[in-house]
Amino acid sequence: MRCPFCAHHETQVVETRESDEGDVVRRRRRCQGCDKRFTTYERSDIALPAVVKKDGTRAEMDLSKLRASMTLALRKRPVSIEQVDGAMERIQEKLLNSGEREVATTKLGELVMRELKRIDKVAYVRFASVYRSFEDVDEFRKLIRDI
Repeated sequence: MRCPFCAHHETQVVETRESDEGDVVRRRRRCQGCDKRFTTYERSDIALPAVVKKDGTRAEMDLSKLRASMTLALRKRPVSIEQVDGAMERIQEKLLNSGEREVATTKLGELVMRELKRIDKVAYVRFASVYRSFEDVDEFRKLIRDI
């Protein structure tokens, strides 16, 4: 690890701590060149799959877009930020555990609908009505009956 102060290439780890969640390791280091101390953080770098759009183009997964679409469906609903965070974490976990390098927008939409159905039925109907682009009222009625 190169020292951020003097760019010396040799540093010594003085202290190592793991976060409470166990997903980050914090290391205090001392430069052997200038003797200054600094902190580094180590965490796993796991890539989410790329998103394949309906027209076949591919894009990097943008979790802020995913959150924005969920937040829009949940607008003025009694759902806490913690519930939204939990839903986002479950979606990310499913994507990571799938082991796939690409995910279709249809599959991503289904994951969002499953989470919305779990936390708020009204938000689920809002999202589904836009996402599924119902052609007639009967399809919409069927969705509501299924809930």
